[in-house]
Amino acid sequence: MKAVELNFVPVTKKNHVKDVFDFNIDAFSDSPDFKWTLDDIKNELKDGWMLYSVNLNEEIIAAAFYKIENGTLHCKNTSIKMQYQGSGYSHRIMDFFEQMAKQLKVKKMVHYCAIDNFRQYSLNESHGYIKTDRKLGKGGHTTEWIKST
Repeated sequence: MKAVELNFVPVTKKNHVKDVFDFNIDAFSDSPDFKWTLDDIKNELKDGWMLYSVNLNEEIIAAAFYKIENGTLHCKNTSIKMQYQGSGYSHRIMDFFEQMAKQLKVKKMVHYCAIDNFRQYSLNESHGYIKTDRKLGKGGHTTEWIKST
């Protein structure tokens, strides 16, 4: 059986931002300090985050964000739509971030995830990230994970 390819599509137009926002009908954001509203997504873009829709065929199954600051790639993503969880797509999102880091020639990566997302903890560890003691967001609900490339 041939593996289905995920496509990472850069979101560059307002109508595409709305498409990524609308995917949330079946998925939830992992970052309690980042509310999943159209205005909050637009604010992330204004703050320098690049937004990618993660597509399986024509369906958006997640959203991925990254930005470069001081030679470091910062990244985060929403959860995978429920019906696709457990299929290895989260690993593919992490691979995407790592490929971007190589392409952009950064030496360090920082991935953010919710403090209670233990599946993401395991995923980060399996990709060689190390959890820092730093807590971010309202109430310190977001954790920071670092990896050298």
